[in-house]
Amino acid sequence: MKRRTFLAAGAVALARPAIGAQTTTIIHVPQGNLVTLDPVFTTAIVTRNAAAMVFETLFGRDEKLEPKPQMLEGYQTDENGLLWTMRLRDGLLFHDGTPVLARDCIASLRRWMKRDAIGQTVADRLDTLEAKDDKTLVWHMKKPFAALPNALAKTQNTPSIMPERIAATDPFKQIPEAIGSGPFRYVPDEYVSGHRAVFARFDKYNPRPEPASFAAGGYRVLVDRVEWQIIPDAATAANALVTGSVDWLDSPLPDLLPMLKTKSNVVVAPVDIYGTFGGLRPNCTQGPTANPGVRRAMLAAVDQVDVMTAVMGGDPALFKAPTGFFIPGSASASDAGMDHVSKRPGKDEIKAMLKQAGYAGERIVYMHPTDQVYYDAMSAVAVAAFREIGLNVDEQATDWGTVVERRSNREPLDKGGWSMFPYGAPAADYQDPIFATNLRGNGKSAWFGWPDDPKAEELRNRWMDSNDPAERHRLDAEIQANAFENVPYIPLGQYLPPAAYSKKLSGVLKGAVPVFWNVTKS
Repeated sequence: MKRRTFLAAGAVALARPAIGAQTTTIIHVPQGNLVTLDPVFTTAIVTRNAAAMVFETLFGRDEKLEPKPQMLEGYQTDENGLLWTMRLRDGLLFHDGTPVLARDCIASLRRWMKRDAIGQTVADRLDTLEAKDDKTLVWHMKKPFAALPNALAKTQNTPSIMPERIAATDPFKQIPEAIGSGPFRYVPDEYVSGHRAVFARFDKYNPRPEPASFAAGGYRVLVDRVEWQIIPDAATAANALVTGSVDWLDSPLPDLLPMLKTKSNVVVAPVDIYGTFGGLRPNCTQGPTANPGVRRAMLAAVDQVDVMTAVMGGDPALFKAPTGFFIPGSASASDAGMDHVSKRPGKDEIKAMLKQAGYAGERIVYMHPTDQVYYDAMSAVAVAAFREIGLNVDEQATDWGTVVERRSNREPLDKGGWSMFPYGAPAADYQDPIFATNLRGNGKSAWFGWPDDPKAEELRNRWMDSNDPAERHRLDAEIQANAFENVPYIPLGQYLPPAAYSKKLSGVLKGAVPVFWNVTKS
């Protein structure tokens, strides 16, 4: 399905519907265009953020990222962690009016397991997953997996629950319609690609009784609608916030933050308090980037501090660099191999690395998304560094939606293939080897780029099987040292962009994704 024809039925309705005087609408400016609402098909941040509104998950993470039952009434484990029994709570309805049943959950989770790295880990350790009755899911594991609640609470790719008929969609194709059981329902008739997406309060949603904490607890929607307006020009978006035309900028341009902080009607504050872990993903299957020696030279060429300064401006409080393959301060962070990023070799030494690797000027196709502020800045610095050491970079300027579509292309470079693209991953997931998706080395089943690294997989499995913190930390160091050797991605640093929103909004919750429940607008 073409990305610009997804949900195309909405594209014919260009006029905004009449909104009554009593309707309360939050106008939000996301990071980019919403191309798809399928949170399994893509890891795009805008899709993740939209999915949090439309779909629910069995567990939700609170502000401290602890998993809590969300769609579940409760759960229990038996047989030393090999048996999990989960029961759905009362009152769960899909937006089409049908009840949420255990078989819907199972179909949704099986689809997710085929695409997501953590889902694949769950599947590898799973014996059977069955519906005992309409409200009860029973998991029989081949091997214990204590992180199962956290896995089922993750936000990207999201293990979203949808009707069985929709979950039956091939996981490598987009779902035909976005129907979940979340507190907002998607309004397809008002969708205009590159301009607007609309979400309305789902009046039949039954929130949990406890207060909300990020993505856990009671999702109480206190407005009628949330309208996403796509405003590619950052200055125009900032001016719209100042004048009151919009209410919330997900990610304002860092250069505009000083101006926004002076406005009495604007709040500039972190909403995603864990930030984003930036990286460059090489294609490990073909072309020069299939050569680990070339990848090591590319890693050596990039100065993380330069990249993060370009991404977040001159305020060092807004980023952390240099980093290894886990975020600074996490339990898995290690000094192993850090000389690769903290003591960078000179240009001539890096050129010698390329020569030793056998690089002879072959073309490297770099997909440069110019419509994403952060990725654009990452790309500008990285491409300049690559060219300085003599790499033949074919820099192809495009939009992020095209990158999202094209990165699944496994064809050779002369047939639309690619060598590298920038990305941002939820930093919260890079605290340990289980959730650090891009450290996987499981070949064709890995994320785009498809690194095949049996040692990485063996170390990860040993980490999951260990209950000894000291052994796990030793394995963290081995995993990082191996990653510096094979370079499944080039880490660029952790960046912490604040959001900006109108003082008319109150109750904005902090976490790892902007959420719209608990928010009122005066």
